[in-house]
Amino acid sequence: MHDALFQPLRLGAITAPNRIFMAPLTRGRATPPNFMPNAMMETYYRQRVGAGLIITEATGISVEGLGWPNAPGIWNDEQTQAWKKITDGVHEEGGRIVLQMWHMGRIVHPDFLGGEPPVSASATTAPGHAHTPTGRKDYVQARELPIDEIPRVIEDYRKAAENAKAAGFDGVQLHGANGYLIDQFLRRSTNLREDEYGGSAENRARLLGEVLDALIDVWGADRVGLRLSPNGETQGADDPDPAETFGAAARVAQDRGIAFLELRQPGPEGTYGRTDVPQQDAHIRSIYTGPLVLNSDYGPEDAAKDVESGRADAISFGRPFISNPDLPVRIAKGADLAENVNVPKSWYLPGAEGYVDYPTLEEEQASAA
Repeated sequence: MHDALFQPLRLGAITAPNRIFMAPLTRGRATPPNFMPNAMMETYYRQRVGAGLIITEATGISVEGLGWPNAPGIWNDEQTQAWKKITDGVHEEGGRIVLQMWHMGRIVHPDFLGGEPPVSASATTAPGHAHTPTGRKDYVQARELPIDEIPRVIEDYRKAAENAKAAGFDGVQLHGANGYLIDQFLRRSTNLREDEYGGSAENRARLLGEVLDALIDVWGADRVGLRLSPNGETQGADDPDPAETFGAAARVAQDRGIAFLELRQPGPEGTYGRTDVPQQDAHIRSIYTGPLVLNSDYGPEDAAKDVESGRADAISFGRPFISNPDLPVRIAKGADLAENVNVPKSWYLPGAEGYVDYPTLEEEQASAA
C-alpha cells in the first residue's frame, strides 16, 4: 500500500534507503548553559535511524544566531566533539544524518546576547514573545545588518559547516524557513533594504545564495540541502508574492545544483500552523529539478500518494517521529501510530520523558504478549 515510500532515493552523494525522512525538530534537550549536545540526544537519534534521512534539530551556527534555551550549537570544538558521538552512534546503527544550520536573526532575544540587540535584514521587530532562560519576554527591534558585516555572518556559516564535517555528519541543510535570518532576508515584510540585498526578489535571495556558496565550498553541492517555507506568514515574516519570492529562491538552489530542497507547506487545516496561501511546490518544482521533499501534516496515505504521483520525491515527518521512533516500520506494517499531538510540553521540556521513552512496535507487542 505504501510501496512508493520504500524505494531508495539518491540525494546528491547520499543514498536514502526509503523516502520517509525525519524532519528537523527542535526538542530543547541540549545541556545548558553552553548549548551542548549530550548522551540523551545520541539515544534519541539512534532510536530513529530507520528514517531514510535524519535532518537534525535546528542547530545554532554562532552565539549571535541562537536564541532558544537548551537548543544545541556547533560553533566551537567542544560542541563539535559532542556531536561526533551522536553521528557515530547513528552510523553504527546504519543511519544517515545531516545537520540543519540555524541563525535565528531577529528571533534571538538580547538575553542571549549580553543585552545587545539581534541582527536581521532590517530594523524590524518580531511579533509575540521569545523563550528565554528566565521566561517569556517581548521581542525587541533588531539591528539591520550593514553590508560590511554580512561577510562575517557568512563566515560563521562556513565555520559551522566545517565543524559539521569534523563532527562526522553526512551533509548539512541550510535553514531558510520559518521566519529566521535567511527567511527574513527573503520576504518583503522583514526585508526593507534598498541596497543589493533588498528590493527585487533576486536581491532578497542574494544572502541565501552567498551562504549556500560557503556551504558548498566546504561540502560540495552534493551534500548540501535547503529548507524553505514558501506559503503563509511565519513568526511575522510574510510576502505578498510568494511565487516570485520563492521562485527566485528555487533558482538559487537550481543554479547551485544542491542535493535536495525541503518545503514546509501548511494548509488551511494545518494542525501546527495553518494558512490559506496556496502551496508553492508545483511552481518550485518547475524551477528546481533536484530531489524535492515535502513536509507538514502528512500521514502515510497522503505521503505515499504524493511520492507515487511524482509531486514529491520524499516526505519529511515531524511530530509522528516524536512518538514513533520506528515510524518506517509502523508504516510498512500498517500499524497504528502512537500520537503526541496534544502533549506539546513534552516537545521542549528537558528530560527523558516524552523524548526517549516511546516504545517501538516490537516492544509494544512484546509487552502485550
